[in-house]
Amino acid sequence: MTPTLVPHHPARDWAEIQERMLVPLYETVYDRLGVGARSSVLGLRCGSGLALLIAAARGARVAGTDDDLARLALARERLPEGTVSMAGPPEGDPYDVITAFHGTGPLTAGTASFTRSAQPGAAVVVAGWGPPERCATASVLRVAERLTGWVPGEREDGEELEAAVAAAGLRWEGSGRVACPFGYAGPDSAVRGLLSTGEFDAAVRATDAHQVEKELLEALEPYVRADGTVWMPNVFRYVIARLP
Repeated sequence: MTPTLVPHHPARDWAEIQERMLVPLYETVYDRLGVGARSSVLGLRCGSGLALLIAAARGARVAGTDDDLARLALARERLPEGTVSMAGPPEGDPYDVITAFHGTGPLTAGTASFTRSAQPGAAVVVAGWGPPERCATASVLRVAERLTGWVPGEREDGEELEAAVAAAGLRWEGSGRVACPFGYAGPDSAVRGLLSTGEFDAAVRATDAHQVEKELLEALEPYVRADGTVWMPNVFRYVIARLP
């Protein structure tokens, strides 16, 4: 395939293309925790706010934090004023559900800050990629390995979610796996969505965006269906823990 070099807008591409791929994860976790009208949900690294929007639709009070200004601006368009910020969660009643759906970074970096905002015994959820053999996207993520020597996503697999939970002083409660297939209208849409995840940022810095896009299109070829759409089955894993 020849790359089209369509201009990328990472925050907008995340919100419009990629974020929806994780809706099964969000819904499964909310179902398991019984998130509803009596819940208060705090999203760490909330991005453009889709997970919080889903919780709000269930009747929950929601708030979120993120250090990506562009994604945060999109979240503010979706959610009530004062819901999301860079500085930390808005003042108010403590939260009983805290989510880190996009890896353990917020957990390891900000345990003290979110602990102050949470009820004793609040549920804390962290999530990451499932086993590589059950994630078709793993083969596409290897583009970054070839260009930078780093395998994105594998750091959160296996026992490492539990290790992060233990390091944060939380009490492990349970875990689960959720099918989150990545489906795109076509290869160009897939490239834009995948680049918006941040998994390829280091590869872009190590080479250039055109080279990364070219290699992504080649890696996507096995997943392009007869109608031109792209379909990659994946499994994500989540861990639920409790604050003391």
